Amino acid sequence: MPTIATPDTLQRAPFIQRWRPDGWSLGVFLIACLLALPVLVVASYAFYGSGEVWSHLASTVLPNYLYNTFWLVVGVGVGTLIIGVGTAWLTVMCTFPGQRLLSWLLLLPMAIPAYIIAYTYTGMLDYAGPVQSALRGWFGWSYGDYWFPEIRSLPGAVAMLTLVLYPYVYLLARAAFLEQSICALDVGRTLGLKPRQVFARIALPLARPAIVTGVSLVLMETLADYGTVKYFGINTFTTGIFRTWFGMGEAAAAAQLAAVLLGAIFLLILLERWSRRQSQYHHTSSRYQPLPGYRLRGLRGAAATLACALPVLLGFVLPSLQLLDWSFQTAATQIGRDFPTLVFNSLMLAAVTAALGVVLALILAYGRRLRGVPMVRGAVRVAGMGYAIPGTVIAVGVILPFAWLDNTIDGWAREYFGVSTGLLLSGTLVALVFAYLVRFLAVSLQTVEAGIGKVGLSIDDTARSLGCRPGEVLRRVHIPMIRGSLLTAALLVFVDVMKELPATLILRPFNFNTLAVRTFELASDEQLAAAAPSALTIALVGLIPVILLSRSIARSRPGQNSNA
Repeated sequence: MPTIATPDTLQRAPFIQRWRPDGWSLGVFLIACLLALPVLVVASYAFYGSGEVWSHLASTVLPNYLYNTFWLVVGVGVGTLIIGVGTAWLTVMCTFPGQRLLSWLLLLPMAIPAYIIAYTYTGMLDYAGPVQSALRGWFGWSYGDYWFPEIRSLPGAVAMLTLVLYPYVYLLARAAFLEQSICALDVGRTLGLKPRQVFARIALPLARPAIVTGVSLVLMETLADYGTVKYFGINTFTTGIFRTWFGMGEAAAAAQLAAVLLGAIFLLILLERWSRRQSQYHHTSSRYQPLPGYRLRGLRGAAATLACALPVLLGFVLPSLQLLDWSFQTAATQIGRDFPTLVFNSLMLAAVTAALGVVLALILAYGRRLRGVPMVRGAVRVAGMGYAIPGTVIAVGVILPFAWLDNTIDGWAREYFGVSTGLLLSGTLVALVFAYLVRFLAVSLQTVEAGIGKVGLSIDDTARSLGCRPGEVLRRVHIPMIRGSLLTAALLVFVDVMKELPATLILRPFNFNTLAVRTFELASDEQLAAAAPSALTIALVGLIPVILLSRSIARSRPGQNSNA
């Protein structure tokens, strides 16, 4: 059962609560300040006068932004929660036809960007697409003779985002279920609870931190989405920010819209933290036996297989088949000598950012655990707020201070040495990787925090009483215990960087391109078939880490045979 850490319990670990300006605290503050810089730069524009622009927005389009954004968040949040948690429980705790295969197939939609699946389904389901064309051919219908759901709508956007974002919840929930002790589940069975009651009353509360983390990531990703809602013509805060900033040229009014978006995210975080208060969720037992594996036969087994296969079919198989068909049509003209360079650039950026993101998240999460005073907690929270900001806004927040610093250094070099240093930061990959870290640190941070939060404080006390310094406790105790969470964090950042578009468009150096940029440039011109090779490559590249991560998580359960 969950163990509650009370204030009295925390008193026995004074090194966790006492404030000291040591290396860990200073490191947390330095990282937080650097990563918060773009957000602060953008937020500072909210204090500039916007004239009558803000009043005009508030009286005309702001209610529509609020309405669409609210229902988009609610729809995607509920959909990903149901699909992610349900499929995670089935694949971990039950045995049914195709269970082992589906346990990793359910991760595949993570590799497809939301705007790509939106383009693909639009091409398939529009009036001139193959689905409606086949229906008219089969039944002899003409325009106006039948009703067909409109894909370019708010429900359509909810469906598209749900199909590609549910793996966030599934991945973290599955890792949490795999790490649970069989002893807690056995207690429920001995008390007469049925499997579904064990799930609702024991397994689900134990996995709550991981599930809440997954849903939080989904909500922030939904709020920051631009490509899907823009293509479907849905007015949300992100489209409003882009339109106000780059269409109307009103940075202050756009920053004020972004501030409202930030306030909504901050409120969500506060409500979630308040709901948990000081509760900690970890296991008091060290007995880890094979999980029960409830066998589902007949109709139940078929229903479980269908429930797990349907998200894969709709979120990956059908879009991939359509992209594959388009790729065969356009491969001769689209795959040239520069294609391997696009692949290398994308992989390199994703790998570097994923590694740096996990390291920074580990420092921040462990530093918060060591020095859990309000100032440190606030610094960590601020460092992870960038995920709520659209990539283009973060890119602007990065390029402004970096360009100022480049110009300052160049001025000094010209004055004292008579040489020009050029664009040392804003014109190189340094700015781009930094923008990625600001944008996606929350992905790795929340995942690592969820993993560290399940390690009991008594383990830290024991290691410290044996003479281990904080760094040794992290290296020798925490990292081996949360290996699955670290791998999960790395994969999430890797895949997100592969799909990231706005920041790459603005901050990429001259003559530097990626698969995502190539895909967007062609798809935005409605050249969907021409964009297919690059889009399909993004999905295929994401398959390798997805498979490796699924195997690693399956082996990360304590007591699991490493050779299994």
